[in-house]
Amino acid sequence: MRLVRTATAAGAATLLTAVLTAGLTGCGAELGGFGFGDDSAALGDPIRIGTTDKVTSLDPAGAYDAGSWALIGSLHQSLLTFAPGSSEPVTDAAETCNFTSRELLAYRCTLTSGLTFSDGTPLTAADVVFSFRRTLRIKAPTGPASLLANLRSVEARGATVTFKLRTPDATWPYKIAGGAGAIVSREHYEPGKLRTGGGVTGSGPYELRDYGRGRSAELVRNGTYRGALKVRNKAVTVRYYGTPDRLAAAWQDRSVDVVSRDLPPMDYQGLDAAAPSQDGVRVFAGPGTSTRSLVFSLRDSSPMSEPAVRQAVAAIVDRQALAGEARMHTVDPLYSLIPRGIVGHSTAFADRWEKPDPGAARRLLAEAGVATPVSFTLGYDSGGGHRRETEQLVAQLERTGLFRVGLKPVPWEKFTAQAFGGGFDAFTLGWLPDFPDPDTYVASAVSAQNAYRNGYRNDEVTRLIRATQQESDRAGAVADFKAIDRAVARDAPVLPLWQAKDYTLATDRISGIEGLVDASGAWRIWELGRD
Repeated sequence: MRLVRTATAAGAATLLTAVLTAGLTGCGAELGGFGFGDDSAALGDPIRIGTTDKVTSLDPAGAYDAGSWALIGSLHQSLLTFAPGSSEPVTDAAETCNFTSRELLAYRCTLTSGLTFSDGTPLTAADVVFSFRRTLRIKAPTGPASLLANLRSVEARGATVTFKLRTPDATWPYKIAGGAGAIVSREHYEPGKLRTGGGVTGSGPYELRDYGRGRSAELVRNGTYRGALKVRNKAVTVRYYGTPDRLAAAWQDRSVDVVSRDLPPMDYQGLDAAAPSQDGVRVFAGPGTSTRSLVFSLRDSSPMSEPAVRQAVAAIVDRQALAGEARMHTVDPLYSLIPRGIVGHSTAFADRWEKPDPGAARRLLAEAGVATPVSFTLGYDSGGGHRRETEQLVAQLERTGLFRVGLKPVPWEKFTAQAFGGGFDAFTLGWLPDFPDPDTYVASAVSAQNAYRNGYRNDEVTRLIRATQQESDRAGAVADFKAIDRAVARDAPVLPLWQAKDYTLATDRISGIEGLVDASGAWRIWELGRD
């Protein structure tokens, strides 16, 4: 689950369906390393990408958001990665990986020989072990430690790394194929402290030439990269804009070649029917897999610790109005933890809260003995273009007379720490999949060690999550995913709001925009090229 402000790529739903149909690689089968195409394409000048993403940290142990992982995935290798257009993990820094038993409790990878970091030092199995232990030791509030919570131990023997898990987990290869599995150097990263500043020592497809926090990141092709990814350009410059309006202005005067995440909603209207190339602009538009939710804090001091209060909110929220009026139909209402088009999706929240019903909300609060209006604080990222949507959400709640909302806009750089630290009674947040499996939407959101750190724990949900993770044939987990959705719709610790559509714009000299974001959630800047 990565935290995000925007959408993902078209076709992702199909890919996610495929992973559940095909099932996970069987026990004893090995994932062999290979490259996707040769490196003979014309590379051209640096490609300029504009985005409203924010970078929390360049240290893999300290980042669990889309903007940070976009860079981390370009600068670091993981043992595994995802091939373009595929939902199955393949080897990257590893030569082979496989579960060692049918119990799915041990996973073993053998490292490719001859790998080096960008400074020339060897990348060894000891660095892999160091990286995983370090993330779990630091356990940064803004980091991916929650994604690795099932790891009991990790050991190296020669070039082989063995992961031992607390409970069976068929999704483990998927989890370590992204930023949570990024490998860092023991010589340049401290075991118990995050690395600060703009320095990066990695072995990924790019090196970081220059970094200005909140302004730009200049990436150049890493000539010593040995892995599965083909790099189609020689350099990429990512330019960061504080608001969608600023990004729109940069696109208008062509200060950028590519726009990815995220223009104002009105600028996307009508793009679904646009020709692939029109007026010198290439457009990629389609259904996405990123979602946005209202998350409640269940700590004792919050009014949201009372289930009836959360359920009352769920009974009032009008998703159709949010998607239509606030987001101008650039998103679709969502009534499930798992987006539409992905196996395991249901309509659990619509089934329980069929339509906005303030009367039902009033009855819920009265039966629970809750005095009204209920006052609570609602936090949101002030720079992500969500003000209109959040204000409309507040208006829906307050016009019933049942709630009084203290709105707290906070810059992204401070937002996640406050949200995860109990700084708000509720907050809105986007989610981009960590890997192509429904588990990324479910376990990350509602497990006992969920990424939101909102205090939710339900023994039934915990049991069901473990049951889904024990299914090596992922199609067998669908019934349990739907049961989780029903339980969460009842408890309402999280309220899904909408599912994004995906838009990428580029000048007509840029190719590869259809592969920039896919089901894996990666930001594949290496797929971009100049015609």
